[in-house]
Amino acid sequence: MSDHGHAPAEHDEGEEPGRTTAPMQEFSTGQVTTGFLVLAVGLVVVFGVPLLL
Repeated sequence: MSDHGHAPAEHDEGEEPGRTTAPMQEFSTGQVTTGFLVLAVGLVVVFGVPLLL
């Protein structure tokens, strides 16, 4: 595997220097609510619909 001349500490053009990964970012109550609603709909589709048929 070649590093193509890039040192690990170098930043490519266009890359944001303060970039973080998703688990490190804060999230709002609205985003949590949306996640739970998507979960609820998914569970209804996966378990509820087959039980009705």
